[in-house]
Amino acid sequence: MKNDSWELLPKDEDAVRPDEPRTPVSRKGRLAAAFTVAILSDILSAWLEFLPPIQWTLDIVTAGLLFLLLGRQWVILPALIAEAIPGLAVFPFWVLVVASIAVWGKINPLGRKSPRP
Repeated sequence: MKNDSWELLPKDEDAVRPDEPRTPVSRKGRLAAAFTVAILSDILSAWLEFLPPIQWTLDIVTAGLLFLLLGRQWVILPALIAEAIPGLAVFPFWVLVVASIAVWGKINPLGRKSPRP
């Protein structure tokens, strides 16, 4: 019996090479994704106001996603603290954070180093 498993592997020209740069996601794409995450989180936080453990989990997940999308932004930490205070979840802190990063911040996603001058 002949083993033809080698035929299932991709050809060399079809293989993805690790040294090839991936196409970067644009600043607008990252901001759009971050705004989507922020809006969904703020809407869900308003409904989960009376379930603090679930709301805290949502806020930690939101902070993590924004951290991955926008990079190391110091503004994310105060928003996480503000969202953890009972009664303040009705204010759209996550949307305000993403808007402030869009206006004043630099988007540097994790894993990408900014060029030094």
